[in-house]
Amino acid sequence: MRRLGELEAEIMDRLWAWQRPTTVREIVDDINEHRPVAYTTVMTVASILYNKGCLLRAKEGRAWVYSPVRSREEYTAALMEDALGTSENRSAALTHFVEQMGPDEVSALRKALRTAGRRTKA
Repeated sequence: MRRLGELEAEIMDRLWAWQRPTTVREIVDDINEHRPVAYTTVMTVASILYNKGCLLRAKEGRAWVYSPVRSREEYTAALMEDALGTSENRSAALTHFVEQMGPDEVSALRKALRTAGRRTKA
């Protein structure tokens, strides 16, 4: 899984935040409140995201509506997994990652590990 490009990330951010199927027109109108972007550009990038497996799409009338395949958190986890996969020493990479965390993040990680441990036992 590779990182999203700038416009890809803008589109995904809106879809994750809105949590509903969305048309390209809605996305374009929202982006245009902050900066100009062409409808065809957003339509092309949404189609690319669909072809990459990041978006689902369904026909509503004459328009396509798009929704994310996975949550923002699932996407982030997949990026982290891929990044770890590039290391020859996964354990060392994890250690360095944890050393950079703040206390709240370490606490959240401990909680996640306990939760994951309970799931594997079940």
